[in-house]
Amino acid sequence: MAKVSPSILAADFANLERDIHKVSGAAMLHVDVMDGHFVPNISIGVPVVESIRKCTDMFLDVHLMISHPKQYAEQFCKAGADLVCFHLEAEDDVQETIGLIRSCGKKAAVSIKPQTPVEAVYPFVKDLDMVLVMTVEPGFGGQKFMPDMLDKVKALRAYAQNVNPALDIEVDGGINFETAPQAAAAGANILVAGSCVFGAEEPSKVVEAFTAL
Repeated sequence: MAKVSPSILAADFANLERDIHKVSGAAMLHVDVMDGHFVPNISIGVPVVESIRKCTDMFLDVHLMISHPKQYAEQFCKAGADLVCFHLEAEDDVQETIGLIRSCGKKAAVSIKPQTPVEAVYPFVKDLDMVLVMTVEPGFGGQKFMPDMLDKVKALRAYAQNVNPALDIEVDGGINFETAPQAAAAGANILVAGSCVFGAEEPSKVVEAFTAL
C-alpha cells in the first residue's frame, strides 16, 4: 500500500485551506519550497508553512529546493514541518544538515535530481528516514514523468534492504494514474502528486486510488 503526498504547488493558493481539506485523507501533504536560486522558480516560505500547520494536523512533508538548507531547516521545523527534505546537490554539508533536522526532533530526508547518480546518496541512507527520487527536473509543476528514473528507485530499494530496511522512498514529478503503479512496482512507497490530485473533480478519490497501490 502506497502513501500519497499531494503537492500543494498544484492547489489553488487563494483557497489553500479548502483544497487541503479536500485531501485530508492522504498520509501526508507535500510542500515545495523554492528559492529562485537552486531552482529557477520561487514558491513559498516559512509563513505559509506556519499557516498550513494551523489549519491541518496532516503530516507535513516539506521539500526544500534551496541552495542553503542548513540555514533555513530549523525555521521550517519550528514552523510545523514533520519531515524536512533537502537536496544532495545543495551547497551545505549533507551530514550536518541531517543532524540539524534530527536535533529539532523531525524526520530527515534527502532528494536527488535526475542527473545525480543514485549511488551518491548511499553514504547517507543509514541516517535518513526518506530519500526522494525526482522523476522530473525540480522547480516546476506539470512536467512529464521520466521513466528511466525508476531504475534508481529499484537500485535504492535493493541497497536500503541491507542498511536501512525501513527507508521510505518517495517519487515526485509526473505522477498520475499511468505512472503511479509503475513507481510503486519499482519500490517507491510515497507518491507525490500535484496536478493529478488537485486538478481532479474529486481529489479525495484520486488519493484513495493511489493509496490502494
